[in-house]
Amino acid sequence: MRGKVLMTEAIDRPVKTREINDAYFESARWNGFRFREDDVVIATYPKVGTNWMQQIVWQLVHGGPPGVDGLRNVTWLDMRIADFKPIIDAYEAQTHRRVIKTHLPLDALVFSPKAKYIVVGRDARDMVWSAYNHQRLNTDEVLALFNGPPGRPGALVSRPDRDIREYYLHFLEHDDLPGFGFEPFWPHVQGWWNVRRRPNVLLVHYADLKADLPRELLRIADFLAIEIDEAMLPAIVEHCSFDYMRVGTSNHPNFYKGVNGRWKDVLSSAEIARCDEVASRNLSPGCARWLASGGLPD
Repeated sequence: MRGKVLMTEAIDRPVKTREINDAYFESARWNGFRFREDDVVIATYPKVGTNWMQQIVWQLVHGGPPGVDGLRNVTWLDMRIADFKPIIDAYEAQTHRRVIKTHLPLDALVFSPKAKYIVVGRDARDMVWSAYNHQRLNTDEVLALFNGPPGRPGALVSRPDRDIREYYLHFLEHDDLPGFGFEPFWPHVQGWWNVRRRPNVLLVHYADLKADLPRELLRIADFLAIEIDEAMLPAIVEHCSFDYMRVGTSNHPNFYKGVNGRWKDVLSSAEIARCDEVASRNLSPGCARWLASGGLPD
């Protein structure tokens, strides 16, 4: 069942109202999760900067170590195809501050006052372009993992069956990335926007990370109550650059380009504007403005 989020500005404590069990998710994995007071949960829609934020938070928590440890050590807890017991055992054994990843919408996630949640936003057009590139690189082996076992609930995952323009236009019409298999985009964004004023929720925009990474690193560190040694800030900035992460992951597809605006040379002005029209129907005005351009949420 797909959730529907009203365009409200409520800040009541979120309550889980549904489970998701499909190609990607087993949301019930969170139901018995034992939170700690300093847990950090990176909660994003796919292809909006998840792996980048993993690296940023890992660097901040551990004081700027060399290497791309955020991608290796921050685990997607509710990922269906990953064996759950080793994941939970590893988290239980950790003595340092834990960093956990989820792509779940808020209404399918256990929300704890003990944890701090970092939510990344990105212009929908850039998200679509990144999703298309990621999806077309799916191998037969990856598709077999996500699409098994027989009878699994939810849509099948596939490589794109159309060009990027038609893929984008389908997304605008149906709030669906064809063949990608994820939950709708707009309710996911609005759900997290609605709780942005809670003291344990921070919204960060991809465009702001691109525009001024040191400033955003300091803002995230402040939210996490981490004091940064000024002498280490340049190293942390370097370790969170796309060039550094690409080298450390042997050109992993999750670090493909890291650029925005690739759609400008493909779409007509009317097709570009259409995204803003669709956003305005599905998001509250403040949420739509923030998602399109970034800046501090009001």
